[in-house]
Amino acid sequence: MPCGARGPRGTTLWRMARCEVCGNDYGMSFEVHAQGAVHVFDCFSCAIHRMAPICEHCRVQIIGQGVEADGKWYCGAHCARAEGKAGIVDRV
Repeated sequence: MPCGARGPRGTTLWRMARCEVCGNDYGMSFEVHAQGAVHVFDCFSCAIHRMAPICEHCRVQIIGQGVEADGKWYCGAHCARAEGKAGIVDRV
């Protein structure tokens, strides 16, 4: 049945989607469209787990803006400088 279709007694039926990280079937799952692909998650923590880039220096998942240098991602200027990237500064 299509998402939002009317069911018995006027109730709305929602199609459940399975989270691609944890496998949970959840009626309020959401989609993230990125780089031509569609991803389905049941919570933000699963979306972060799958989608967040990883700092090339300290290996933390980057959930803020991060810093990109020479095609690589870092959690901040400190990690970028530790990897030899010059001229990168954090803003205050």
